[in-house]
Amino acid sequence: MHEMYVDQLMSRPLETVAVDTPVIEAAGTLIAQDVGAVVVDDGDQLAGILTATDFVRMVRDEGVSSDATVGEFMHEDVVTTTRSRPVSEVAAKMLDHGIHHVPVVDDGEVVGIITTMDLTAHLSRSLSA
Repeated sequence: MHEMYVDQLMSRPLETVAVDTPVIEAAGTLIAQDVGAVVVDDGDQLAGILTATDFVRMVRDEGVSSDATVGEFMHEDVVTTTRSRPVSEVAAKMLDHGIHHVPVVDDGEVVGIITTMDLTAHLSRSLSA
């Protein structure tokens, strides 16, 4: 079987927000753009990721004040990949870490994101072909 690479499946463009973005604004981005995560940047650097699951936890655990920022809730230890990695390797990372979104980094810049939805869509197309 022919190996697929991240560059062939990743979603672009991706949605990004700054560390100091209000959480309510980031939530609006998730809804308006129909995405499950936003990548958090600090200038040109990847600072973290904030997912729809994180929002559910925020509400369940502590609620969110109107002046809360993304930086207070984002995951800073982000699992990333590159365009040239095999999709099978990224899928294994997702399973190992229990995550659904992996930013794609090229020369220090986030250029896309690969998600479980991307993998599911590829699998569906492959099985129906």
